[in-house]
Amino acid sequence: MPELALYILAAVAILLAKHAVADFYLQTPFQYLNKGVYGHPGGFVHAGIHVALTPLVYLVLLPGSLLIAGAIAAGEFLVHYHIDWLKEQATHSLTPRDRGFWYALGTDQLVHGLTYLAIVAALIATAS
Repeated sequence: MPELALYILAAVAILLAKHAVADFYLQTPFQYLNKGVYGHPGGFVHAGIHVALTPLVYLVLLPGSLLIAGAIAAGEFLVHYHIDWLKEQATHSLTPRDRGFWYALGTDQLVHGLTYLAIVAALIATAS
């Protein structure tokens, strides 16, 4: 397998593992109970944790410039924050017993995963 392909697969795997850690293991009630309140610090803390863990990929596996790293961090923060806020808006009156809850959660996780593909694509494009 070409070396670049291995780097890409490793980067995606690390981002997905990072997502699981930040979304499920490090997320506190302060974060998940307040992500639906636009501008609440809980949502900012949650998105910030994601951004803080992303350098595991873009500064280690696929090094780039600090300008690119900063742009990726800012973009990830804005996108992650708003994806979570929108999911909270869609599910605020739902429970896990409602089908719509699972549709929203699945869509939320899919869009986060696609964001990570975009991050890896940006790193590849700027490394060339």
